[in-house]
Amino acid sequence: MTTATVKTFCLRQKISGLGFGLSPAIAILIMLWSCTATDFNVEAITWKTYSNSRYGFEFPYPSNWTSLAAPENDDGIGFISPQNNSVEIRGWASHQLVNSIVKDRESGKKIKPNFQTAQGIAGVLVVEVDPQATSMTLTLTQNQVKYYWQGRSNSQEFPNYYRLFHYIAQQYRIPKS
Repeated sequence: MTTATVKTFCLRQKISGLGFGLSPAIAILIMLWSCTATDFNVEAITWKTYSNSRYGFEFPYPSNWTSLAAPENDDGIGFISPQNNSVEIRGWASHQLVNSIVKDRESGKKIKPNFQTAQGIAGVLVVEVDPQATSMTLTLTQNQVKYYWQGRSNSQEFPNYYRLFHYIAQQYRIPKS
């Protein structure tokens, strides 16, 4: 079974588990169609940029979003929407331990990059769907550091935030190697 088959199967399982009574194919079509909505306008949003002093990554966020308490180790930050506190974006990073790098190589579980940031960095972008919440997570790896960005909302509202999340993921920047 190929990686694409496994990913498709897992997505079908998650979507079919939503309990909407729709066939998985119809559910996927509805989700993809709604994610192409044209109501997202970058210029209509006032942006701020979060810059992480420990790991050097940065990403834009809507200026009216509220920051969550930053962890003491300064590995990242989260922001929530003023309209709905279940909609959040997060960015963080961590050093890869040597043992985890060896295990990743040995296990063969490395997922090939499927996304490129505006900075030109290749990474893995995954959308996880479950009945309550859906998330979009970007993972970038450079110089034994893993960088992450995530947008998350209620599953029913995710199509309304997909383009915002995707835009922010594209703008995520890490230090040049």
